[in-house]
Amino acid sequence: MGKETKKGVFRGIIEKDEKGNYFCGPYMLDYQYTEANFKLGDLISIKKVIANPSSKSNETYPMKSLKFFLASDEE
Repeated sequence: MGKETKKGVFRGIIEKDEKGNYFCGPYMLDYQYTEANFKLGDLISIKKVIANPSSKSNETYPMKSLKFFLASDEE
């Protein structure tokens, strides 16, 4: 499980749902960015979130991460 942090919006692990969406806690992650730079189970720190613009997934994930990093990169 993730948690809110003082350094960022949220900190947790990358997971993938049954529809193939990447997410961390309640936040959807950008598919292409996640595929290119991360792997399932990575601990990340989310720095910025926006309202999810996708009508396909915004009911499940109302917020989408705009900026996130491996948590170890910030320490």
